[in-house]
Amino acid sequence: MALQLAIQSLAASFSRSPPNKPTTKPRSSSHQQPQEATATTSSRRSLATAAAALIVSHLLPPATGTAGALDLDLRITIPEQSSEEAEANVRTHARNLVRVKEYIDARSWRELQAALRASASNLKQDLYAIIQARPGSQRPELRRLYSELFNSVTRLDYAARDKDEVQVKECYGNIVAAIDQIFARIM
Repeated sequence: MALQLAIQSLAASFSRSPPNKPTTKPRSSSHQQPQEATATTSSRRSLATAAAALIVSHLLPPATGTAGALDLDLRITIPEQSSEEAEANVRTHARNLVRVKEYIDARSWRELQAALRASASNLKQDLYAIIQARPGSQRPELRRLYSELFNSVTRLDYAARDKDEVQVKECYGNIVAAIDQIFARIM
């Protein structure tokens, strides 16, 4: 159905003849668009709309059941990581986060930020999966430590951006302490 609509839209955009006179009043400024440029822009928009409809029709699953023609399910799902997979990788990702110390010592602020962002995102995903797999009684404390850890990571990122060496070292110390506390509770 969407494919047919896309084809009809394409056919309609190509069969239209350019308008003989503009539909709006010409601007009073000296920068007026020529008539052909307006018609070309309009047909380009129609073509882009039709192409987008064509692409979307191939990406979306066909409608089934009692769903209406305009009911689309656009949810994006990411397979969740199991706690076993997270526990297998969490030490490596934590070690990578702690290794940003070499960039702090070298005062390589941009490299520090890049390494920090790369390693923190992986660690964040792992720790979240591990915390979710824990019993409900353990989660509040782990969430608090998780929050402290990643708030320190964010502060370190900002301090590196500002090239504030004292703040960078303080935040790094907070990160190491938070990682130690988290590992004491989960391992």
